[in-house]
Amino acid sequence: MEVTGLRKAYGAHEAVAGVDLHVEEGEILAFLGPNGAGKTTTVEILEGFRTRTAGEVSVLGQDPASAGLDWRERIGIVLQESQPEEYLTVAETVIMWAAYFPAPRPVAEVLELVGLADHRDQRVGRLSGGQRRRLDLALALVGNPELLFLDEPTTGFDPTARREAWAMIDGLRDLGVTVLLTTHYMDEAQNLADRISVIAAGQIIAKGTAADLAEAASLHTRISWNAQEVPLDELPDQLGAAATVFEVAGQPGDSSTSAAEGPTRLAILTNEVTDTVAALLQVAGRLGRKVESLEVQTPTLEDTYLALIGEADRAGGLNR
Repeated sequence: MEVTGLRKAYGAHEAVAGVDLHVEEGEILAFLGPNGAGKTTTVEILEGFRTRTAGEVSVLGQDPASAGLDWRERIGIVLQESQPEEYLTVAETVIMWAAYFPAPRPVAEVLELVGLADHRDQRVGRLSGGQRRRLDLALALVGNPELLFLDEPTTGFDPTARREAWAMIDGLRDLGVTVLLTTHYMDEAQNLADRISVIAAGQIIAKGTAADLAEAASLHTRISWNAQEVPLDELPDQLGAAATVFEVAGQPGDSSTSAAEGPTRLAILTNEVTDTVAALLQVAGRLGRKVESLEVQTPTLEDTYLALIGEADRAGGLNR
């Protein structure tokens, strides 16, 4: 998928203002952004459901605005809500859907893939919310698509169902399926996506891996340890200059120690995690000590996302 300078205007309001996107074959790209950012409009243009004002768009080598039925048979779409016939069984629904495609994936294989093989004879109207979403995914996969659009695929799932769905989506890589994922769950994007693009006010404000985005947001990994294990004055000059002293209530993860009893800890913010940890352990080895309190805290995608959106807001980009 290649998108360059995509724009969509509604009168004087420009909902999409120069979006560039690149999706590699076989990868999962998470497309993130707040409500009203232009995310849905962009995806609908890529799916061929909405015309654009300007820009170049190529999806599976064709322009969605003029692509025909043969192109549409190569994509799959999982919307936030669907309305399959509730009186049909799961198997009947997938069989009916498969008939729309020239070379569908075997129905039994699809039901096994999405975890509905044991519910093939159950009527759609009696499925749980999570099972309905699995059916939505089955309908998107039965046509054997090369590209899959996933819109909020685990909304309403309990934690166990979400993890199962993630494993299922992650397994699409083995089928060679390219996925464009939109979600408001940052942990979902962090667990599934190879790369991430963040849109705000109709513009891409960051793109790359989760680590790339954290660096763009000026977020760093924090490495901390108890000062008595590796004291500040024993650190190499470069690490010592970067270290800060702070108080904590006991060891990492120990909620039984009061703040007054908490040991002094040192911390370093860095993107050179391996080198920093190696240097700490080298000092500890020279001193004949163990670093049992070492804690490495990487910024989560949620931390990164909030920092990026906050910066865009402060810059006035969300108020145009």
